[in-house]
Amino acid sequence: MKLHAIGRPPSVDPLLSQRGPSPAFVLLSFEGPDAYSRAGGLGARVSGLACALAEEGYETHLFFIGSPELPGHEIGCGGKLHLHRWCQWISRYHAGGVYDGEEGKFEDWNRSLPAWLEEHLLPALIHTHRPVVVIGEEWHTSWGIVRLSRRAHERGWGEHMRFFWNANNTFGFERVPWRELSETATITSVSRFMKHQMWRVGVDPRVIPNGIATQWLKPCDRKAVNALKRLTGGRLLLAKVARWDPDKRWLMAVDAVGDLKARGLQPLFVARGGIEAHGSEVIARARALGLEATFVTCGDSSATALCRAIGTAPPGDIVFVQNALSWPQLQCLYRASDGVLANSGIEPFGLVGLEAMACGGLSFVGATGEDYVTPGHDAISLQTSSPNELVAHLLYLREHPDLATRLRHEARRTAARFTWGQVIRTHIAPMLSSAGPACA
Repeated sequence: MKLHAIGRPPSVDPLLSQRGPSPAFVLLSFEGPDAYSRAGGLGARVSGLACALAEEGYETHLFFIGSPELPGHEIGCGGKLHLHRWCQWISRYHAGGVYDGEEGKFEDWNRSLPAWLEEHLLPALIHTHRPVVVIGEEWHTSWGIVRLSRRAHERGWGEHMRFFWNANNTFGFERVPWRELSETATITSVSRFMKHQMWRVGVDPRVIPNGIATQWLKPCDRKAVNALKRLTGGRLLLAKVARWDPDKRWLMAVDAVGDLKARGLQPLFVARGGIEAHGSEVIARARALGLEATFVTCGDSSATALCRAIGTAPPGDIVFVQNALSWPQLQCLYRASDGVLANSGIEPFGLVGLEAMACGGLSFVGATGEDYVTPGHDAISLQTSSPNELVAHLLYLREHPDLATRLRHEARRTAARFTWGQVIRTHIAPMLSSAGPACA
């Protein structure tokens, strides 16, 4: 994503269609593309959606809690993508990332951003006679969506605007103004699992799946993949990349590694967690099982650096990677592994599993929000929290390599149906034509 800092956004001519100017999109999300702004799948979602909308030709504005060290406003994608970093003055006092100082940022966001949009950006967009689509993500933005929608109606903008609010998780549901939100916006979510969860609060959302960036489908670095396989000496290579959260079933994964080692299979488990406290429990469980653990850091963001870090690590059963992994490193790790353990017990969507499938990885997913999976056809869907189930599948695939090859092939074909471009054309665009003015 090439961006340049600016003082004032230039005017951008709207794309014309047979029915008039194309929509402009305004995306509201705490998480975003900056390293400071990423804490989970939401950052990847909104970054991918914003870039894809811009690449499709739509003027797109993404507002998020950005790094205090970067410009407040940047433009990329030929002038179509605008990044707006909000609450930077607060973030300067909270170096721990997007959710450090969360309550202060939440208050400032809802006090300042809706008013700024109403007075500055929205009038400029509506003046071009184009439709404006506002999409809020997660509970932090729900109050702002309600306020903006009501103010748009009061100002006579109803026929020009559509308001949507999307839930990626159940976090903060107790703080969402459900009645007001239902009256002022179309509510969406990312999977049938989340749809059923939201029935509990009296809401029946439309399901729009997450997408992935097309880069995940690019050919992997075969030299790096072969190097990683060679460096691991033919051992059963497993990988897991997730927050340190009990819902991610880290303990199940570690227990399975212990079982595989007891069977003499010499597994090597490459793990990348987060900053959450559950990580200490995972490490303690590994040691209790007699597993040897080592900690590594990659010298740079290349796949070669990851291979070097793993290859030069002291002998052990688990390699804990301490730095964030880049796309080339993840692509190499997912493709080289005998199994990518995206085995969550509760997963609203399961973005890691889909990204690994796009790389030709063999994904082991849970059985909640992973709607994209056809179990046994393009991935393995684990039905229980028992490590025995995971071990049984790994042993079976080891004995039937042709099945593993077929799963990898079908995984890439499935993932190709879930690029953001595909999601925009097959889900978002039809919904816009049928939603009607949410604030009318």
